[in-house]
Amino acid sequence: MDVVVRGLNALLMVAMPLALGVFLSKRLRLGWGLFVIGATTFIASQIGHIPFNQFVLSPLMLRLGIAGSKSGWPLLGIALLLGLSAGIFEEGTRFFVLRYWAKQARSWKDGLMFGAGHGGAEAIILGILMTWTLAQMIAYRGADMSQFVAPAQVELATAQVAAFWSAPWYAALLGAVERGLAIVCQVGLATLVMEAFLHRNLAWLAAAIAWHTLIDLAAVFGSYTLGAYATEALVGLMALASLGIVLGLRPKGTDGSAGTPPDWAVRGVPQDSMPGGPPPSPERVEDTRFTS
Repeated sequence: MDVVVRGLNALLMVAMPLALGVFLSKRLRLGWGLFVIGATTFIASQIGHIPFNQFVLSPLMLRLGIAGSKSGWPLLGIALLLGLSAGIFEEGTRFFVLRYWAKQARSWKDGLMFGAGHGGAEAIILGILMTWTLAQMIAYRGADMSQFVAPAQVELATAQVAAFWSAPWYAALLGAVERGLAIVCQVGLATLVMEAFLHRNLAWLAAAIAWHTLIDLAAVFGSYTLGAYATEALVGLMALASLGIVLGLRPKGTDGSAGTPPDWAVRGVPQDSMPGGPPPSPERVEDTRFTS
């Protein structure tokens, strides 16, 4: 039972984003190109994000005297810096990919698929890592750890293996729950970034960075002060808010399905307002100017 539940946790991390991609592809009649671009965007963001945290942010927190803090204002400072770092790198990369690569992605529906790929890549990578961890723990279960690690690390390794298998089954599924909530948040964030192009206003990008920062701040701070279950509940509320953002930004008169009216009709542009038929969708025009 222990192995089955932990295996299910890893499987769900991989299956959920793929299932969401299938749903969006069929529902919105979109190809998988934007999903792949979104996944690539997440990986690209981490190429800068991870080294920045290690070589810039960690020394900064040491200098500020807050590194390793697990309570109070110092922990809040750590959570804020980590959240802001993630927000800037991930949303900034998302913006530049949409600006210079996915230039044809200029609609609410495109934003959904793009965000699903971004959040999906993170979930799939973690699911693969979790599968590898499970395979290791199966091998180590009941084994003499002195055969695998140095003598000085035997006690620590034994404790880690025991802690892994002692977690109740519902706790083992928290990883999948967290990834599901994170994907919803990522879709909401991608929708906000897309609005920066639809409205030609960088304030939407700033809003995405701020919302990303707040989500990560809550997750980091809550994990030390509220416990795992309360933190997931808090992130769940933020996922609901992100879903509200997605639905709130949905173009009026459309449900996002395959049978919806064209964008030029949804936005109330008269069909005969331009010679030769309906005008091109404002969402499909490449943006070249932004206001703050």
